[in-house]
Amino acid sequence: MAVKVTTKWLGDMRFESTNPSGHNLFIDAGEENGGKGEGYRPKALMLSGLAGCSGLDVAALIKKMKLKVDSFEIETEANLTEEHPKYYDKVAMHFRFYGDDLNEKKLQRAVDLSIEKYCGVMEMFRQFSELTIETHFSKK
Repeated sequence: MAVKVTTKWLGDMRFESTNPSGHNLFIDAGEENGGKGEGYRPKALMLSGLAGCSGLDVAALIKKMKLKVDSFEIETEANLTEEHPKYYDKVAMHFRFYGDDLNEKKLQRAVDLSIEKYCGVMEMFRQFSELTIETHFSKK
């Protein structure tokens, strides 16, 4: 299955990128790198893609397993190497689930299925990063 994304230069350090969903996004460098900070940073966007991919898996599994979850979030932190080309060599993901009646065992299973089987972006990150995954449960 081929996926096509077109990224158009808008001048200075700003770009507009298409997405197969039909929603476009803007990419820009920070002021320290000649941009105006009017868009996503490419490397941070990769982390959003990682969390979004896994999050979609987990959300689908929450629905399929009929689990009660008030909310959940994924906090992603990464270490950027010092030398060019700079890349994320270590990535830590924290899945945080909130609710009064959480089934921790099934929620952990949902996270495990995403990180071990379903999330293609996770598999891509495994090629260049050391991944650490933690799951946290809170009443609220």
